[in-house]
Amino acid sequence: MADYEEHLDDANPWNVVQRYMENRTVLPVKVEGIVNGGAIAMVEGLRGFIPASRLSLSYIEDLETYLLKDIEVRVIEVNQAENRLILSAREILREKEKKAMEERIANVKIGSVVTGKVESLQNYGAFVRLEDGLSGLVHVSQISRKRVKSPKDVLSVGDEVKVKIIGLKDGKISLSMKALEEKEEEADIKVDIPKSESIGTNLGDLFKNIKL
Repeated sequence: MADYEEHLDDANPWNVVQRYMENRTVLPVKVEGIVNGGAIAMVEGLRGFIPASRLSLSYIEDLETYLLKDIEVRVIEVNQAENRLILSAREILREKEKKAMEERIANVKIGSVVTGKVESLQNYGAFVRLEDGLSGLVHVSQISRKRVKSPKDVLSVGDEVKVKIIGLKDGKISLSMKALEEKEEEADIKVDIPKSESIGTNLGDLFKNIKL
C-alpha cells in the first residue's frame, strides 16, 4: 500500500514541480499566453507564471513578442494551496551570459591591437568597449606619452580608439593607447646603418682621403 501511495505522490504534478525547484532543473517551455505583468507557460499540466522582469535580462518593450516563443525556465516558487507556480528565465540567461563572457575573455590575446569605443570616463582612466562586447580599462597613465591630468581632457564618450591589450587579471582587461603611440613615433625615426663592407677596417682606409 505504501508503494502505491508513493506512486500517487509522484503523479501529483505539484510534487514534481517542487522537485524541479529543489534541483534547479532547467525546463524548456513555450510561452502560451501574455497576461498583465508577465507570461504564461505550462509545466506538468500546471499553469506557470513568468513575471515580465524574469523573462529577460533587459526591459521588454512589448511582451507580445514572447508569445509562442520557446524559452528555458526554472521553477522559483511553488504553492499548491494558492495554486501558485512561478517560473523564471533570468537566472539561466545570466549564467549563459557569464559563461559566454568568460569564454571571450579566455580568448583575449595579450599584445593584440584592437579597436574600441570609449564608453565611460573616470578620473583614473577610460573604459573602452571592444568589438566582441568586452570592456577594458585604459588607465590614465596609459593614455598618452604626454602627461594627462584627466581622461576627459583628451577623450570623449563615443570616441573610436585603437588600443593594445597589455594585461589580463581576474577577468579584467588592461588596455594602452600609449604603447601604440610610442611605436608610431619610433617608426618615424629611420636610422641608416651602413653596410659592413663600407665600414673601413684598417688604417689605410682611414687615411686614404687625407692628403699629408
